Amino acid sequence: MTEKAGTLRIGSGAGWWGDRIEPARWNAERGELDFLCFETMAEATVSAAQVRKRRDPGFPGYDTWLDDRMRAVLPHCKANGTRIVSNQGWIDPLAAARRVAALCAEAGWRDARVAAIQASDLTADIARRELAIMESGAPVSTIGATLISAEPYAGAEAIVQALDQGADIVITGRVADPSLFLAPMMHHYGWRADDWQRLGQGSGIGHLLECGAQVTGGYFGDPGYKDVPQPWNLAFPYADVAADGTAEIGKVAGTGGCIDLRTVKEQMFYEVHDPARYITPDVVVDFTTARLAQAGADRVRVSGIGGRARTDTLKVSMGCTEGYIGEDMFFFAGPGCLEKARLAETILRERLSDLQCEDLRIDFLGLNAVHGAASAPPACAPAEIALRIAARCATRAQAERIGREVDGMAVCGLASTGKRVPHQDRVREVIGLWSTLVPRDTVRCTVQFV
Repeated sequence: MTEKAGTLRIGSGAGWWGDRIEPARWNAERGELDFLCFETMAEATVSAAQVRKRRDPGFPGYDTWLDDRMRAVLPHCKANGTRIVSNQGWIDPLAAARRVAALCAEAGWRDARVAAIQASDLTADIARRELAIMESGAPVSTIGATLISAEPYAGAEAIVQALDQGADIVITGRVADPSLFLAPMMHHYGWRADDWQRLGQGSGIGHLLECGAQVTGGYFGDPGYKDVPQPWNLAFPYADVAADGTAEIGKVAGTGGCIDLRTVKEQMFYEVHDPARYITPDVVVDFTTARLAQAGADRVRVSGIGGRARTDTLKVSMGCTEGYIGEDMFFFAGPGCLEKARLAETILRERLSDLQCEDLRIDFLGLNAVHGAASAPPACAPAEIALRIAARCATRAQAERIGREVDGMAVCGLASTGKRVPHQDRVREVIGLWSTLVPRDTVRCTVQFV
């Protein structure tokens, strides 16, 4: 494609699986967007999807909020000519694309072209390759017996292909977060896949948008230090991107939150280990050369983000079965509640001394649950204590001991023990996540229209 005049407006529709839906509707309805991009798939999301699929064969494998999100935005996207890119396909992008097509028909958008992008499934043979686990250095073969999934991080190129072929909506699985936003820029302006400077700038802008309201004050507010207007009314951001990748970050008028140099800087370095070498499947981004300028109320201009040639490898996220976690809580309140909690901990540790488990934790919420042994002693006697107990075990039966022993504390423990009714599942399967690198030519992405 040839470069087009003007700017391209790309908006965020979600920053994670559980994100709010209303700000996506505002962007679709009032944002005057060219593209709306949803990022709902993190490593933990993949793990949760794999667990649910093992437990419930009827689980379709895609974002559990897909219907709600699409119903909120599809009528506005159709009316405004906004195209959608989303990784809500999770572990079955084709099923998600088929569902989106049905939702388009329901919304009166019967001629919408919906494409699914699927990357190579490496599960069957990755343990036989001579690869190392990034986190430990051990051979991947050492987790072969417990391996249930091996999903590579794909980049922007297959999305660009789908958009070039006329897709109105593109549904993907495990695609790197910035790539969802970079692809519309590459498609619209005809950027080459080896134009490292522009891809670096575009991926940097994608990184600013990928976490939704975090750049509009959603993961920023700190009362009295960093105040945010109307935090109950936070918008998701959009970016007006020029042909050279220079962009201005903004939001829909009349919404809460704020966009300034502080919010943009915090998001720029969020989850970035090395700002000079932020590795994506498309390009290695260099944030150290970025230039930021306040361009108006709730507008920040971003330029100068660097880019270098992409790596010869792609990251693969591997899921492995790692047992079960049993977890429950109970409470004490009033005078002496801390002393009762400490005695309750002793009782439970004695009763569970024969439990075979990887780890047993008993936390006092509000006192030591975050900092553990490094927690400072309370300045005064607390008025209430919540005890959380959890253990990771090899089998479900072992993990179920946690809830049973907490039940026993109700009448076989201490005075004034408060117990919640255990309506929720107190045992959950654990899917551990490990990473490795594979040669780039190992991974192939396909585009399928539905």
